[in-house]
Amino acid sequence: MAETAAAVRAEFTKLRGVRGTFAALLLFAPASLLLAALGGWSARKAIESHSALLRPDFTPEQTGLDGVLYGQVALIVFAVLLVSSEYSSGMMRVSLLAVPRRGRLYLAKVVVTAAATVAVAAPVTVLGYLLTQFVLGPHGADIDARGVPRALAGAVVHLTLMSLFAAGVAATARGAVVPLAVLLPMMLAGTQILSTVGATKEMVRYLPDRAGLRMLTVGSDHAFTGFVVLLGWTVAALTVGWLRHRRWDG
Repeated sequence: MAETAAAVRAEFTKLRGVRGTFAALLLFAPASLLLAALGGWSARKAIESHSALLRPDFTPEQTGLDGVLYGQVALIVFAVLLVSSEYSSGMMRVSLLAVPRRGRLYLAKVVVTAAATVAVAAPVTVLGYLLTQFVLGPHGADIDARGVPRALAGAVVHLTLMSLFAAGVAATARGAVVPLAVLLPMMLAGTQILSTVGATKEMVRYLPDRAGLRMLTVGSDHAFTGFVVLLGWTVAALTVGWLRHRRWDG
């Protein structure tokens, strides 16, 4: 147990020492809060001008979660870089000399990915919601409105599982290029586009990011189903990543 704790501490130290990885983690907060403010401002202007551009399904409660939804791109980049950087740089050999048991090293990376994500996701999710409601002014909603506390908690879980999913994909690929080339387009537009196509609309509901969205949808009756589906994807990705890591020969 002491050896595992030491490995986790070492991974936290490496996280703070690698600028690109640490910067991606820190970027999540300003990006999410900026998008939260812009979302609230845009919605308020549309409401007060009776603009047809206001989306028909607008609710202040759901808009309060849009910032972290798009800001999660930074967390995906963070998770991928945290796991993949040592493979591409060759530093994995040094890490294995310090922590010979590959399972312990992999577990340490997973723990740090999850802990760091929760540490930034929890406060930023709440602050982003409050900021959106503040900008919405009289059109805003309270943080204890029906369904909001569960959706806020679901958002943190969603962000954490998506980060771990990205970490597993990065360990499988042993690099950053392929995971980022697949995950970022998928999250930004890919699955959303597929969800509008009749032939793929039903299938897309079971892809990781779309399933996870149910957890941060205020008033959703399928939040638990979304959690189970995303958890399954995450466990599968981490398992395949572990198998690849165990067979890594440099």
